[in-house]
Amino acid sequence: MAGGNPALVFPQAAPVPAKLTYSRVFKGSNPEYLRLTVDSKGSGTFEGHKIDEALSPRSFQLSPATTEHLFNLAAQLDDFHSLILESHKKVANLGEKTLTYEQGEVVNRVAFNFTENRAAREIVDIFEALGTVGEHIAALEFEMKYDPLGLSQELLLIQSELDNKSLADPEILLPTLEKIARGTRFLHLAQVRAQQIIERIQPSP
Repeated sequence: MAGGNPALVFPQAAPVPAKLTYSRVFKGSNPEYLRLTVDSKGSGTFEGHKIDEALSPRSFQLSPATTEHLFNLAAQLDDFHSLILESHKKVANLGEKTLTYEQGEVVNRVAFNFTENRAAREIVDIFEALGTVGEHIAALEFEMKYDPLGLSQELLLIQSELDNKSLADPEILLPTLEKIARGTRFLHLAQVRAQQIIERIQPSP
């Protein structure tokens, strides 16, 4: 209609990022409680502690490649919708594991002790390897504050695990390693090992 008011256009709300969560509860293991969450943009949190300890989540940023791989694996499992993963074979108690997919009002969750599903096992392996990185960060930060003499041994363990390719996205360690490499109150050996790891995992420019 001539002279009429133009149609109003309302901006659409940005889609809520999807989120994957992995948790594992296994009394007597180290840590007894492990929980990692990552969204489709790679923003995540990690916590690992004894079952009866208070929550202490730490933030991290996952690489785009690992983030995409995790969500692709979840998509292969229909984002855990109506999924049964438990093998029901007679195996030892390996800890209760739970995988959760969330987006908006959609929440899909599956729990299991042991599964033979390859995609699910790969998801678990990646999250466990990320959990190991989180544990190293917690240990390094504790030793920097309370036990600087223990840093060299912890860094040696990280070097060994890098050799074995048992760490996922080890570049998450970089901010903590840089504090050690530049920290004048730490042993020279710790500084050298930290710098060696930095040079090894530093992303190429």
